[in-house]
Amino acid sequence: MQQYAQLIAVELALQPSQVRATLDLLGDGNTIPFVARYRKEATGELDEVQIRDIRDRFEYLSELDDRRATVLASIEDQGRLTPELKARIEAASTKAELEDLYRPFKPKRRTRATMAIERGLDTLAELLFAGATSEAELRRLAEGAVDPDRGVDSAEDALGGARDIVAERIAEDVETRAFVRDLTRRKGSLESKAARGKEGETTKFSDYYAFSEPIRSIPSHRVLAVRRGEADGVLTARVAAPEDEILGGLHTRYVAQSRAPEQMEQVIADSYRRLIAPSVEVELRMELKNQADEEAIQIFGQNLEGLLLAPPAGGRTTLGIDPGFRTGCKLAVVSRTGALLDTGILYLHHEERARAEVIRLVQRHGVELVAVGNGTASRETDRLVRDALKEVPTDRRPIAALVNEAGASVYSASDLARAELPDLDLTVRSAVSIARRIQDPLAELVKIDPKAIGVGQYQHDVPQPKLKRRLDEAVESCVNRVGVEVNTASPALLSYVAGIGPTVAQRIVEHRDSTGSFRSRREVLGVSGVGAKTFEQSAGFLRIIDGSHPLDRSAVHPERYRLVERMANDRGLDLPELIGNDAAISGIEPSRYVDDDVGLPTLLDILDELRKPGRDPREAFEAPEFREDVNEIGDLEVGMSLQGTVTNVVAFGAFVDVGVHQDGLVHVSQLADRFVKDSSDVVSVGDRVTVRVVSVDLERRRIGLTMRSDSDDSARRGAGKAVGKGKGSTKTSPSQTPRIEEGLAANGMRIRRG
Repeated sequence: MQQYAQLIAVELALQPSQVRATLDLLGDGNTIPFVARYRKEATGELDEVQIRDIRDRFEYLSELDDRRATVLASIEDQGRLTPELKARIEAASTKAELEDLYRPFKPKRRTRATMAIERGLDTLAELLFAGATSEAELRRLAEGAVDPDRGVDSAEDALGGARDIVAERIAEDVETRAFVRDLTRRKGSLESKAARGKEGETTKFSDYYAFSEPIRSIPSHRVLAVRRGEADGVLTARVAAPEDEILGGLHTRYVAQSRAPEQMEQVIADSYRRLIAPSVEVELRMELKNQADEEAIQIFGQNLEGLLLAPPAGGRTTLGIDPGFRTGCKLAVVSRTGALLDTGILYLHHEERARAEVIRLVQRHGVELVAVGNGTASRETDRLVRDALKEVPTDRRPIAALVNEAGASVYSASDLARAELPDLDLTVRSAVSIARRIQDPLAELVKIDPKAIGVGQYQHDVPQPKLKRRLDEAVESCVNRVGVEVNTASPALLSYVAGIGPTVAQRIVEHRDSTGSFRSRREVLGVSGVGAKTFEQSAGFLRIIDGSHPLDRSAVHPERYRLVERMANDRGLDLPELIGNDAAISGIEPSRYVDDDVGLPTLLDILDELRKPGRDPREAFEAPEFREDVNEIGDLEVGMSLQGTVTNVVAFGAFVDVGVHQDGLVHVSQLADRFVKDSSDVVSVGDRVTVRVVSVDLERRRIGLTMRSDSDDSARRGAGKAVGKGKGSTKTSPSQTPRIEEGLAANGMRIRRG
């Protein structure tokens, strides 16, 4: 493990001591949240992202070394491992370089070159490759190699076989492949066109029917779009390489000094077009895909974190509504702790009875919050609810809010939902989930497979194991950042606490149900499966609000309780008198408590936590509001200013829910007045933003939005209202339309569940 520390430190611009300590801690079974929070002195205050980077790079280097050992053993078994080759293999720093070195020694099917060798043409090939034999002499030798019994019927057959041998030798040369790969990477392009028979069709890939972009600069979402188009049979694609320049380089390398230039010209052309180019194209397209996958997976993780850390409304009695036209709107009232109190149904076309049902449930249970799912019929339901609530006295009137219902239907059909709510219909379970997720988005969303929430791009095209790992880590990070109340948390939520996992989480809940609430963190050690290591990893992230020890509600780890008690004693206070006492805490000099066991970073964290014990890092809840006169896409007007909620952040921009059942796109070029390279630098999922409409396409249900304040956009010029199919089109800023259309097309006209 430690042999990699120096290399990783250089690559990640870290100190070797930081990398060594991190690898040691991870190797000892410590979790990333625990290391980042409670072992800052050892790691030099590395955050979770840096720790994951160290782990990922270590895993890559370990896999590289495993492959290196396999390659060395294979070549040695062939009796072809020379000291020089061994040294080059041991020095290879990437998997691509290692595979290039191994290529000539890989067991392969019979090729034109191997068949030529079987016919005894290897000597002629060696002379051709060496370049010291003239064209005339080669032809004379080729005449002597004619042997019909071995399949060499003429001198041209002999020369052709020799060329095949040399062509393969050139194609397997490490430096040659590196030259071609590098030049193609720097100057080649990814091109796509409509597949045969698709030329006249209008599809979401129409923008890629005559597409070309340099490999070195093509963004990830366009790579994934082209691949999706190929998979759907709509596009064909290829890597267009700078062939003339490549052949020119090969000429200089192999032809210029040869005394048989005509033969070698044929060799390099054949070697490149038949052997090198197809192989390099596969490599580069896979390289592009891997890079695009990494970026897409990273976007998924960031978006999921934004959704999970959305502001919670807190413990308020809540009416959740899963809206619908035909089957009605399902209603569920949950208590301040999320327990189901009542259910119901209303039909939008029976307005008086529907309003009466809302008022009945609100008054009967003292509802403080009404959460309406943002799917089909959401705006109609929201409007009905708000009208009904006007009849409730102001001092008892609940807040009404639209809630992102992504994944609610997945949860409602899950085994977990059946176990939690066994006697309820699927749609009523969705209403319960909607109510609970406004109370605490994190606690409810952890019950859903992160992939089902759908906050990203090309979800099904990226490697699923890598995606799952990143999303699970995002959930784990959020859960441990917020902390978990051990006496009320579900098994799903507890399972993401550092060191616990699903089995121990279930045992904690069973222990809680059978013996009563935990009175202290230490009592968790009495749960089967919770040993010293598990307790060490998890204790700091568990909360007991009314615990026997005053620090059990905080993020102070139990291993530091005595230290805090010492601080309180030094200030002449009992421990409860110190907690939350900003004046007393400000008088503590942390450097007095630094020793070999605890350093300044941990001490500063402890003092911050003592000021606001158990503080929630999430922002305060504020109900989003949409314009009452905008309910459908046809209500939008170019130039209209709207409030919205960011539902998805992707490489090319952000999708915003403005309350019309169809998310609009703010292209990355429209996110701010300044240049924006990364959309996530400006917005996150769940952000409330103000946008202006710059384009509306009713036929394709596409909405272009801007967050810029530029005076030259169409919103400032006050263009007209959107019109429907066959009635013309909305005026849109020419500078914005292509970018917005490209983004909408690349995302496949993202439409919310409905």
